Amino acid sequence: MKEMVAILDFGSQYGQLIARRVREQNVYSRICPAGTPAKELTKIPLKGIILSGGPASVYQPNAPRCDERIFDLGVPILGICYGMQLGCQILGAEVIPAKNREYGRGTLAIHDKADLFATLPDETPIWASHGDQVGNLGDGFVTLASTKTCPHAAVRHRKKQFFGVQFHPEVSHTPKGAVVLKNFLYDICGCTGDWKMSDFVAETVQAIRRQIGDAKVICGLSGGVDSSVVASLIHQAIGDQLVCILVDNGLLRRNERESIVSTFRDHFHMDLHVVDWSRQFLAGLAGVTDPQIKRKTIGAEFIKAFKSEANKIENARFLAQGTLYPDVIESGSKDGNPAANIKLHHNVGGLPAELGFELVEPLRDLFKDEVRRVGEYLGLPEDIVWRHPFPGPGLAVRVIGEVTPERLEVLRAADEILIDEIKAAGLYRRISQALTVLVPVSTVGVMGDERSYENVIAVRAVETTDFMTADFSRIPHEVLGTISSRIINEVRGVNRVVYDISSKPPATIEWE
Repeated sequence: MKEMVAILDFGSQYGQLIARRVREQNVYSRICPAGTPAKELTKIPLKGIILSGGPASVYQPNAPRCDERIFDLGVPILGICYGMQLGCQILGAEVIPAKNREYGRGTLAIHDKADLFATLPDETPIWASHGDQVGNLGDGFVTLASTKTCPHAAVRHRKKQFFGVQFHPEVSHTPKGAVVLKNFLYDICGCTGDWKMSDFVAETVQAIRRQIGDAKVICGLSGGVDSSVVASLIHQAIGDQLVCILVDNGLLRRNERESIVSTFRDHFHMDLHVVDWSRQFLAGLAGVTDPQIKRKTIGAEFIKAFKSEANKIENARFLAQGTLYPDVIESGSKDGNPAANIKLHHNVGGLPAELGFELVEPLRDLFKDEVRRVGEYLGLPEDIVWRHPFPGPGLAVRVIGEVTPERLEVLRAADEILIDEIKAAGLYRRISQALTVLVPVSTVGVMGDERSYENVIAVRAVETTDFMTADFSRIPHEVLGTISSRIINEVRGVNRVVYDISSKPPATIEWE
């Protein structure tokens, strides 16, 4: 890479979103731990630094800090929310609890449009989320913008190349946020914007070759977008040194196993091994209703299934996984990141250690839409690149309550109808993820002039670009009606269909 912007992550749920917005400007960005030493940053072609937001207060004990020597590196620094407060505090300003906290939408009044806010109107909508703010600036800062309750909503240091904003330019709720970031990257940092996805692929292929050498890599292939792109990327790098393993856990969708074998073994000529472990998975899940225990149980059985096949592969030293950044931050604290633990993901758990393998995660810094762009660049078929995400634990986390073969069959049939109908309506590409959920309650109905007391199927469909936030899809009522009618008429044991209109947050996309 010719130039890079480092993002120091203080535990923000939007840390990777900042990186993504920077990449959208064709500037390569990398997430780094908050305390990365300044001397480490000098080893890369650094053009600028962004300090992310975070949940802490800078004046609290043990609040995350950065190496203060970064302010002497001679590159521009942009602090966002907590990052602004930390930078201002280090450079001599005061940070205090705000009399009126700002959460949600607001209006930014711009007083200085010389650099960071060039081309913006005098007032612009912004999205904020903070309980602290900068108080006394001292003599070192100039105020660039304010809001109704935050007099120093954006500042610039008089001598250092430090800028701070008390709002989030990276989120879609700040309409002109992309302009603010572009001004910082191009006008202030002097970036040229020459990074492209092809660069990522080329650099990643070379990095894989350096890491792997002449060893073999095992890749858990599920047929989803992430594992398919990982397999294709690694196959491009090392060819037959890649061995893919498909674990049939008995929790796949209808005809899933056959489709994966046909695509990757027959069409792409990859070395694909299939392990049928469905009986063991279902036995382990018998009587289990807690979603976290389900995930742990499935993860444990997944390790056993992998071991059974991986031990047969000579010279296998590496395990490839399709881990994305949302998986990492939702799985909780890692590499000093104090992000909250929202749910467990077995694909970022103890699998490599259990198998004695080193880990290869070439997509770890990417969002889903970036992974799709990699897949398109690699020439993967459209139906794979644009396939909706499917959870690692499979249908187990869509069967609320106990997982049984009978309940799985009900869900498989409903799921197939849902996907068929949204494709027929031309909605599949517009919807980011669609799924059915088997709810563990029975409701009264009338079927064939007789009283019925049967299952409820919930339909969930969301639209999102990064899967960190999502809104429910506005599927036309006539399409929902067709979906409901077909499920009730064709899936034995269902007499009611409901549509989930929750957003993320507060709800997650999956129900468990």
